[in-house]
Amino acid sequence: MRLKIDKLGVVIAALLAYGAFLAPFAQFRANRIVPGEARSILEALPAGLGAALLAFVMISIILIVLKTPTIVRLVLGLVALLVLAVLIGLSAGHLTPPENTYARVSPASGFWLLSFAFALVTADALARLKLSPFARVALLAAVAGAIAALLMSGAWDGLSILKEYGSRAETFWLEASRHVVLALGSLAAATLVGLPLGILCHRVEALRAGVLNVLNIIQTIPSIALFGLLIAPLGWIALHVPGAQAHGIRGIGAAPAFVALFLYSLLPVVANTVVGLAGVPRDANDAARGIGMTDRQRLFGVELPLAFPVILTGIRIVLVQNIGLATIAALIGGGGFGVFVFQGIGQTAMDLVLLGAVPTVALAFAAAIVLDAATELSSNKPGRAA
Repeated sequence: MRLKIDKLGVVIAALLAYGAFLAPFAQFRANRIVPGEARSILEALPAGLGAALLAFVMISIILIVLKTPTIVRLVLGLVALLVLAVLIGLSAGHLTPPENTYARVSPASGFWLLSFAFALVTADALARLKLSPFARVALLAAVAGAIAALLMSGAWDGLSILKEYGSRAETFWLEASRHVVLALGSLAAATLVGLPLGILCHRVEALRAGVLNVLNIIQTIPSIALFGLLIAPLGWIALHVPGAQAHGIRGIGAAPAFVALFLYSLLPVVANTVVGLAGVPRDANDAARGIGMTDRQRLFGVELPLAFPVILTGIRIVLVQNIGLATIAALIGGGGFGVFVFQGIGQTAMDLVLLGAVPTVALAFAAAIVLDAATELSSNKPGRAA
């Protein structure tokens, strides 16, 4: 029987081999800002566990290189990610001297490479299985539950990122709420403005090119530059418009960040609304006219429902984009997870950077999965035009 080789598996196997045998698994530092000392898997884990992990990786490499059943690859990827998550927590307790509150242990490049490689295995298996939208959301919920269980169990308490969180727990949740409000609030405002504007651009062709060109120009402005451009006009409004400052409008802070995110959000919403409405089959409109539906009735009863999946795709783009861009808002006092990112950069404390970066990536990833599932469900509704 001839063995079949998986081409993607060969690439993943190379990442696994490098991450396990050549790259450091954890990094030990005497305190939070000094350079770290790399520790291999055998050095970072208690006796026996390091060798067991290396053996597990070697077996995984064989299974990944060969064309094994998809479900086997999925289970392997998920189990491996769980094992790595548990072991990195154990490495913190193993490397930290007893009763030492200053030492820091962080995941090193080997851990991240192994996690990335097994995440690729999992993602590839999920793509091949073509899970239903509900199954993908359920899997996301299960992963979130597993992470929450690890956090509540204290398995990661010895890691530097959790020690950074421990000294900033109240501030963390305050900035998390600001980040979510900025991302979702600007999305809601852009949807309220962009949807009618997109409908208008679809109906009035002479207006379409001008509006889309202006929105395209806004998209080309770098985020920091746009924040800077908004400081002067918003500062003028705060000084000259009664009650503006009482409502939080000022040159720096959340107001320019919100406005910038709103402006960045308009193009995907408007453009996808135009594309979605343009893609409505002519037969559907003709049939609606034939039964005596007015323009308003056709818009809300036929055109918008058929265009909804495309519009929702634009909203997905906006939400993921805004979750990332909201990090930059910290530069002008807008708050959010960027506060920890830029504090960490200023203090050369990379675990503080991770405290802001990791939840930002997790939020964007979860939002993408949920809205992808919603888009697919809306596309597959009974009676919807193909």
